[in-house]
Amino acid sequence: MNKRKLLQINAVINSGSTGRIAEGIGVSSLKHGWDSYIAYGRNDNISESKKIKIGNSYDVKFHGFQTRIFDKHGFESKKATKTFIDVIDNLQPDIIHLHNLHGYYLNIEVLFDYLSNINTPIVWTLHDCWAFTGHCTHFSYIGCNKWITQCFNCPQKREYPASFFVDRSRENYEQKKALFTKINNLTIVTVSKWLNNLLNQSFLNKCPVTNIYNGVNTEIFHPSDYSEVSDRYQLNNKFIILGVANIWNERKGFNDFIKLSELIDENDVIVLVGIKNSLMKMLPKNVIGINRTEDILELAKLYSIANVFVNPTWEDNFPTTNIESLSCGTPVITYNTGGSPEALSSETGYIVKQGDLGGIMEALEVIKKNGKQFYTQRCRERAVTDFNQEERYVEYIQLYDNLLIKDL
Repeated sequence: MNKRKLLQINAVINSGSTGRIAEGIGVSSLKHGWDSYIAYGRNDNISESKKIKIGNSYDVKFHGFQTRIFDKHGFESKKATKTFIDVIDNLQPDIIHLHNLHGYYLNIEVLFDYLSNINTPIVWTLHDCWAFTGHCTHFSYIGCNKWITQCFNCPQKREYPASFFVDRSRENYEQKKALFTKINNLTIVTVSKWLNNLLNQSFLNKCPVTNIYNGVNTEIFHPSDYSEVSDRYQLNNKFIILGVANIWNERKGFNDFIKLSELIDENDVIVLVGIKNSLMKMLPKNVIGINRTEDILELAKLYSIANVFVNPTWEDNFPTTNIESLSCGTPVITYNTGGSPEALSSETGYIVKQGDLGGIMEALEVIKKNGKQFYTQRCRERAVTDFNQEERYVEYIQLYDNLLIKDL
């Protein structure tokens, strides 16, 4: 009997949150007897799945150029996508699983014209809102609701994927709507209930939808005493407030951390992971910046030694950082943003209003009073029970099986 074949498509492979999620699903499918393939545009990392590169560096650069000038993100890379479709035709996968299609590597018109003419079940995990807007990946920070009816005159034209000249948001929106709604065998996965609610208001509201939370490797992210990390960063006897992001900016809460540094106690220290060298000089003395790392073991150590993880994000879907912290036994303070609060229970952290630094300070004082050990077991139990990645990935395998049974 031939093995079932899973083909996943994502901008990057085994890098960042979406790349690692695709990798984990691939590994789980292999354990369940499938053949696993991951197609990607950038960041050629090691993978246990068979890798399929879409296009080359020139394609990515030209796609980026067309985006910057003409706002044609997702509508370039035609030749690379047509070549990739020939690969799909030869592969004949049983399931095609889409992740981030934005990222300067894929032509959605060519791809969805093809997908609409095959019977293969299509799964699309939405990690942001790009699928139902005319330009942006998130819109809550500026309170834009044009995506509900019709994007035009985009207020975030210069935000990712940035266009410095042409605003094509109206045309992009109309083309996406036509392309994405013509596939009858499409099932959408949302990674938060918040995004599920938005989807119900979008032009994708007729698609079957299921919610599968992101998971965390609870064997790597676990509570432990890493005194050498405390020694390295001179954090001994300090109350450690940790922040982690791939890219730090105002929307991720960078400015709020700088303001928070002026309010915290003398014995407190803020540690921010993911800081670019250009931002290092801007950090106050009580804020330690650490470059972005793909070393998840190092990241787990930082979560473990922290007294609290603070996530002052203004725009997010379901931050993996929250559940990584919980898995390491560290309580979380987060803004009431998107799906971020969904990771927490009343015993594992605190949710405060966006921009409410006073609320963060109050939560910090409560955690100091209770002590980290008050939260550690509760945080760990929530992560293991609700966000164990192995169990979340199995949900995808079960979804695949159900779709294939339905398709018979």
